[in-house]
Amino acid sequence: MTVPSQELIGTVTAESGIDGTAMLDETRVPSRGRIIMRRFVKQKSAVFGLVLLVILVFMAYVGIHFTKWGYAQPDYNSFAVTPNGSHWFGTDAAGGDLYAMTMRGAQKSILIGLLVAVLATGLAAIVGASAGYFGKWVDGVLMWIVSLLLIIPGFLIIAILSPHFHNNLPLFVFFLGMFIWQITARIVRGQTLSLREREYVLAAKYMGVSGGRIIVRHILPNLASLLFIDATVNVSTAVLTETGLSFFGFGVQPPDISLGTLIQAAQTSATTQPWLFLFPAGFLVLLLLAVNLIGQGLRDAFDPSTGIAV
Repeated sequence: MTVPSQELIGTVTAESGIDGTAMLDETRVPSRGRIIMRRFVKQKSAVFGLVLLVILVFMAYVGIHFTKWGYAQPDYNSFAVTPNGSHWFGTDAAGGDLYAMTMRGAQKSILIGLLVAVLATGLAAIVGASAGYFGKWVDGVLMWIVSLLLIIPGFLIIAILSPHFHNNLPLFVFFLGMFIWQITARIVRGQTLSLREREYVLAAKYMGVSGGRIIVRHILPNLASLLFIDATVNVSTAVLTETGLSFFGFGVQPPDISLGTLIQAAQTSATTQPWLFLFPAGFLVLLLLAVNLIGQGLRDAFDPSTGIAV
C-alpha cells in the first residue's frame, strides 16, 4: 500500500475542512495590487523605464550636489569649453556649468510634469465621475464646460498670459493643467455611466450613502487603472508642453531655467558647440522615454487580456 508523503498530507490538511470537504485557502489568493505588481515586474521594458526614471530623478535632485559649480555660478576661466573633468557637460559662452544647469532644468521640468499630471488627472476624475453619476443638469453643465475648454487654444492662451506669471510656478502649473484633462474626463464619464448601474453602487445608494461618497469609494477605485495610465501620459504631455513653451520664450522665465530654456539657448550653436544642445535634449528624451515605458507597463499590467503570466 502506498503511504502518502508528509508534504501531500500537509497540502490536503491546508485545503480541506475538518470533515474532509475542500475549502479555499484564502491566504494563497494574491490581492489585486500584488497581481498588478507582478505583471508589471515581468515586463522588462517597464522595469527598465522605472529604473531609468529613478536614475534621472536621482541625478536631478541629488547629483546636482556632486559638482562644485552652481547653476547660476559661472566659471570665468572656462568659456564655452568642451566636457572635461572640471565641467562634466562643458560650459556655455558665459562660463556656466552645463551639468549644473541641466540638472536644475530637469528639476523644474520634472516638478512641473508631476504637478500638472496630478492636477489634470484629478480634475478629469472628479468632473467625469460627477457628470456620469449625477447626470441631468450636472452632466449638461460639466460637459458644456469640457466642450468649451476643448475648443480654446490652450497653448496660445498660456503664451499670451505667461509674461504676467513672473515665474509664479503654481499659476503656470494651473494654466498648464487646465487644458489637458478634458478628453480623459469624457472617458471617465462614459465609464461612470456603466458603473453607476452596478449592484454594489445601487445597494450603497439605497442605503442612503451620499453621491460624493459613492464616487470616492465605489466609482473611482474601479477606474484606478485608467487614472494611473492617464497620469503617466499627462507627465509626458506636461513636460513636452512646458519645454515647447519655454523654447519659444513663453514658459519658465529667466533667471530660472528649465530643459526648454536650455535647448532654446543652444539652438544657434547646436552645430558649432553641440554639447550645449545634446545634453539637455538627451536628458529630455530619456525622461520622456522612461515615463512612456512606465505608462505602457501599467497599461499592460492592469489589462488581463494582454496574457502576461502572474
